[in-house]
Amino acid sequence: MTANETIKQQVKHQMRIIKQGAANLVGEEELEAKLKNSILTGKPLTVKFGMDPSAPDIHIGHAVALRKLKQLQDMGHTIVIIIGDFTAKIGDPTGKSKGRKAMTEQEVVVNAQTYQEQIFRILNREKTQVRYNGEWLEQLRLDEVLKLASTITVARMLERDDFENRFHNNVPIGLHEFFYPLMQAYDSVVLEADLELGGTDQTFNILMGRSLQKDRGMEAQAALFMPILEGIDGVEKMSKSLGNYIGIYEDAKTMFRKAMQIPDFIIIKYFELTTDILPEELDEIKAALAAGQNPKESKLLLARTVTSLYHTPEETVAGERFFEEAFTKKEIPQEVESLEIVAQQRNLFDCLTPFVESGLVNSGSELRRLVAQGGVRKNGVPVTGMEDPIENGDVLRIGKKKFVKLILV
Repeated sequence: MTANETIKQQVKHQMRIIKQGAANLVGEEELEAKLKNSILTGKPLTVKFGMDPSAPDIHIGHAVALRKLKQLQDMGHTIVIIIGDFTAKIGDPTGKSKGRKAMTEQEVVVNAQTYQEQIFRILNREKTQVRYNGEWLEQLRLDEVLKLASTITVARMLERDDFENRFHNNVPIGLHEFFYPLMQAYDSVVLEADLELGGTDQTFNILMGRSLQKDRGMEAQAALFMPILEGIDGVEKMSKSLGNYIGIYEDAKTMFRKAMQIPDFIIIKYFELTTDILPEELDEIKAALAAGQNPKESKLLLARTVTSLYHTPEETVAGERFFEEAFTKKEIPQEVESLEIVAQQRNLFDCLTPFVESGLVNSGSELRRLVAQGGVRKNGVPVTGMEDPIENGDVLRIGKKKFVKLILV
């Protein structure tokens, strides 16, 4: 194979990884040229990812873009995380019927720190640059801001869905809100970004970065858009409020169990968006499923893979063992969380308060309903009523997923 053919193969391989699971890639030919030049010169691409520190607690749905960044990082490219401390004070109106409330400086600092603690559970801290866009945006003079604003028309701004909807519905749009996408686009100019990554809800802002770079006579960044991930119900967008999420800080047992709950039809999408699997490995999984393999085998591999990204090998093995015992063999797991209750509490009725306070049930009425429906078991035997006695060391299964060992103190 000639040197030119080798480079073509390397570019093709990197493009497959970059595009895997993506919703859209704008500037594909430009990106291929950038990758070829990167291989020839040994200079990595600069990959930009902007984060406004407004919701600092992330689950694996939020982490979809971070996992793609990790793949790019593993290929040797430079990841630059932009913390939008300046733009957060404007407030991103994306997808809202009205402008998002601007954040205070203290809120920005606290949330930004929390964000960094979480993103470095995925990205390599030593190989990741973290920049705050206040570093350059706060230095812009008024004449520079006006020159920047002259590069875009009001008509173009109103192409953005949320602005257009608010305009037609007579919902006020603050003039300062137009500066949010403009400032975010200016970040790409400062960084000389080769590729910007974001969710589909950031399409307008990221494409404006391309436009602004072209206006400045620069090579335009490619734009990679990642899709929204459905939750483990396979229907709604992953959300903590809907309870269909897998949190990156959840213990291995919970993470493994939740991964096994996803519907069969979404297995491949979860591999694409929540793991670092290579395209060639994913081809094998697709082929096995197409050949009639039981989807549970692929789902077990998915659960192991996802759990191992956030936990040690030992914790991952323990998570799988817990799942097999509790949900496949329907046995009492060897390792169960304990709950201390006072010795005077001798039946389920007495335990209502500690059960609710610990989160085992939401209310006393929920526990009564589960007991009436046969949804509570003690040491593997159905509980017949709230007056059933409890002893030290009893293991309760509440509903289908919760186990607890009672310790009388």
